[in-house]
Parts: sequence; C-alpha cells; structure tokens
Amino acid sequence: MITTLAVENYRSLRKLIVPLDRLNVVTGANGTGKSSLYRALRLLAESARGGAVAALAREGGLPSALWAGPAKAEATSLRLGFAGDAFGYAVDFGHPIPTSGAGAEPSLFNLDPEIKRECTWAGPVLRPAALLCDRAGPAVRTRTADGGWHRSVNEIRPYDSMLSELADPQLAPDLLRLRELIRSWRFYDHVRTDAEAPARAARIGTRTPVLGHDGADLAAALQTIRETGDPAALDAAVDDAFPGSQVRITDSAGRFELQLHQRGLTRPLGAAELSDGTLRYLLWTAALLTPRPPSLLVLNEPETSLHPDLLRPLAELILAATKDTQVVLVTHAEPLAEAVAKGAARHRVDVNSIELCKESGRTEVAGRESLLDEPLWYWPKR
Repeated sequence: MITTLAVENYRSLRKLIVPLDRLNVVTGANGTGKSSLYRALRLLAESARGGAVAALAREGGLPSALWAGPAKAEATSLRLGFAGDAFGYAVDFGHPIPTSGAGAEPSLFNLDPEIKRECTWAGPVLRPAALLCDRAGPAVRTRTADGGWHRSVNEIRPYDSMLSELADPQLAPDLLRLRELIRSWRFYDHVRTDAEAPARAARIGTRTPVLGHDGADLAAALQTIRETGDPAALDAAVDDAFPGSQVRITDSAGRFELQLHQRGLTRPLGAAELSDGTLRYLLWTAALLTPRPPSLLVLNEPETSLHPDLLRPLAELILAATKDTQVVLVTHAEPLAEAVAKGAARHRVDVNSIELCKESGRTEVAGRESLLDEPLWYWPKR
C-alpha cells in the first residue's frame, strides 16, 4: 500500500507531500488542484509503462506542465514519487540538452523532457542504505544480492524509465516487482455515457475481469462478475440503486448485450435506452466489483451525471472495494464525500480526507499548519 505521495513543480502542485491510507477522499473547490493530483498519479503509473515522457509531451512538454508561479520560484524540474512499507520510487524530469555542434540539426523533439534522476528504495523513506536502484543521467547502479552494486553506463536513453527498460528478474528483481506493482494500478476518469458511447452497443463477449477504460466491454465485465466473481454483490448493488431491478446479459451469436429488468416494466431496457446516470452507475459497478482487484484504484469524479439518490449506493461500492484495494477518490461532490464518510463509520473503515486549497497560486492541504504535519520525504539530488 502507498503511504506517501510526493509531487513537486507539476502545474499548481509546487510542493505537495500527502499521506495516503486504505481509503482516501480528495476534495476541494474548483481549480484547487484535484485534477493535477489525479494526473500526477497517472504520470507515475505511465513511468512503469515507458509512457511518462510521451504523456508530458502531449500536455505541451515540460514548459507547459511545470509550476508557473512567481519568477523567483521558477521551476526547472518536475519531480514525482511515492513510498510504502515495501518500496519507494522517485523520478526527476528536466529540460533536454539542446542539440549543438557544427553541422548539427536542431531536434524536433526538444519539448520532450529527459529523466535526470530516478531511484527506487526499500521501505518508506529514501536513505543511502535502502537504495535498490539508482539512476543519474545515463548511469545506473543496481544493488546485487551480496549488497554490492552492478554499474552500467549508456544502457538507458534519457527519455526511457529504468522501470520499463531495466526490470530484469536476474539483475534487478526488486525493480521488476515494483514495476509490476505500479502496472497493476487502475484509473477511471469520465467514462462515456453519451448516445454513441461504446458501452451502449452489443459487443463480442469474452471473459473480462477488468473493465476497459472506455466501458465498451461492460456487458462482458458484468457477466464475468456473475460467473467468476461475486454475483450476490452485483445483484445487491443493482437492487440498492434501482429497487426491484436486475441486470441480465443476453448472448446473440457471441455478441453480449446488457438488459436492465425493472419493476413495473413489461420488457427489459437495453443499454441504448438507459439514462446516462443509470449507465454510469452500472459502469462503476463493473469497475468496483472486479474479480481481479488492483493494488491501487483511482477514481476521478465518478459522481458525474449521477442522480443524487445514486451517491449512497456508489459510496457503498467504493467502501466494498477497499477490502482488497487501496482507493483514491477524487471528487468535487460534497454529498458523495459525506456518503462515503457515513458508510465508513458504519463499516468501521478509516477515511483519509484530503481537502485541497490554493494559496498564492499553489495547491496546499487545508488545515496543515507546518512542515511537521507532512510525512517524512527526501528527494534524490541531481
């Protein structure tokens, strides 16, 4: 489980170090940095897949993603990191070195950031004795089984992460375990429910323990829960939101289609007929009752287009997911945060409430009075 998240110089996150627990609810007014916190977590996940540099380039490169506060605090690096009881990881992105020299042509990739520093360590705090893998520019050293170091130079390009390039079961087994841990993280953000949404169409069905990010495999995901997951929890979640209703999946020549049977109706409603809110709730049901729980699940504003009456059932689904998964819920809906808090009190689940505010253009944690309120954190130096 992640116990600390650290971000420095990413958009409004000038310097943010927050503690995390099993269930985390991030709230705050519009523009306080909730979306930036969500995107920072996604960037960390992209590092394990070798896509963090490309993701930053899609945001307009490092100049667009960097902190843009007062000139005296002008930032030149973007740093992301997390730590838990078992592992910690930090990465430092900086500006590329411009192409120079006689006859050298300017590169068209000068908006791509470079990874200047990257470290993994054992335990919750970075210490020299806890280092497992240490990268400075093109040079990487990896701790060996006997406590020594294996050193290499120029084996990794400046725009590649060692998580994606050097995770070897023989040379760096700890790095491999960390990479697979991060790759298990799951993110859901604004799944489509419009008239042309993929979730509304019949699709070829195969076993689907993990709902896709576009929701196209919703019917297959719900049927997988029914056959290999917790069908009682699925039926209870639907009945809780829509009393007397049941979800059934039909199969026509291998194409699966969702049908909602509701009390008082003489025929079931197909996915194409459902309201945006009803369809979205069923999407969250499939995501949160997954038979293959991730180590970390991050939900960004799942309340969008939901009727207020559906917020309590959604809160119950989120609480149920915490039995097997660490959850970060980013929401601007106070009623959802309150529903989660009330449900947590009933189930005796601790809620880590993180309210963000903005002071002088920088995101802060509301109520934090001093640096002593922050978790202990050290960045690797360049």
